Amino acid sequence: MHSGPSTLMDVARLAGVSPSTVSRILNGTARVSDDKRDAVLAAIAKVKFAPNQMAQGLKKGRSMTIGIVVQDISSPFFDETLRGVDDGLKNTGYASVIVSGHWDADEEADRIRLLLARKVDGIILLSGRMSDQTVLSFASQKPIVSTGRALHTRSALGFKLDNEAGAYMAVHHLIELGHRRIAFISGPANNIDASERLAGYSRALQTAGIALDTNLIVEGDYHESSGMLAMNQLFDTHQQFTAVFAANDLSAYGARLALYRKGVRVPDDISLVGFDDLPGSSYTTPPLTTVRQPLYDIGRIATQALLRIINGEAAQGSVPPLELVVRETTRRVR
Repeated sequence: MHSGPSTLMDVARLAGVSPSTVSRILNGTARVSDDKRDAVLAAIAKVKFAPNQMAQGLKKGRSMTIGIVVQDISSPFFDETLRGVDDGLKNTGYASVIVSGHWDADEEADRIRLLLARKVDGIILLSGRMSDQTVLSFASQKPIVSTGRALHTRSALGFKLDNEAGAYMAVHHLIELGHRRIAFISGPANNIDASERLAGYSRALQTAGIALDTNLIVEGDYHESSGMLAMNQLFDTHQQFTAVFAANDLSAYGARLALYRKGVRVPDDISLVGFDDLPGSSYTTPPLTTVRQPLYDIGRIATQALLRIINGEAAQGSVPPLELVVRETTRRVR
């Protein structure tokens, strides 16, 4: 055998089949006996043959790349989802091109136009501010799978989690522990997820017969600094509360730091709940009670769904539901 990279001919010769049979087995289009297929796979392993998937893609009119639009590349929230995307692309021959929309609808649209100009085969849109109608118009050019929205057409699929129910779960947990004065550090007012979490907070109070006190609601921006500032504002305005629900884990981290600096013990003096279950939430002091979003699963399942659409199959897929993860930052009110 020659000393250069192994070829399809090498595999065919070793397996005792024709090169076209090897090619069709690699493309998944061959109807052959198990023995013949096993012989080809064994030959591939022996000669360490790596098919040129880019060349195969070009034959099908594909670039073998997918575009991914995130909102904040520095956020651990998107890190976990991208890890799922990366695992979803393993052994598929596809590479990814990642761009950021910075929570701006116009910038997201510009980034998608850029990806389309680069001839990506499909796009994963992680959250964002674009309207569903705009997403659907782009999906008429290339398939799109999006998180944070409900879409189901031939070329577009959305995965939307029930933020309202997740927030209800978090606040109901605090109410069951006897808390009645529950502060809420919300997300930005123009964010749909934040609005839904505020609705869940309000519904949990209403269901328990607890009057909504708007003085206990402080708007944040989903970053640690806003959680710290919101907590300081609650203390500066002399609000009375025994628990805090933060609209995401990063805000909860900031709130926890503010409580520590004030000498307030968690959970002995004040209980704290977050939303997301980021990897770091298991390692806060104490470990954070939070609502788990299946971030990794969302990335992996969204990728698998996009590849199905690209291959002409039906758009489908579902992600696990939200769940409350009770750790050590909540306790029964004294």
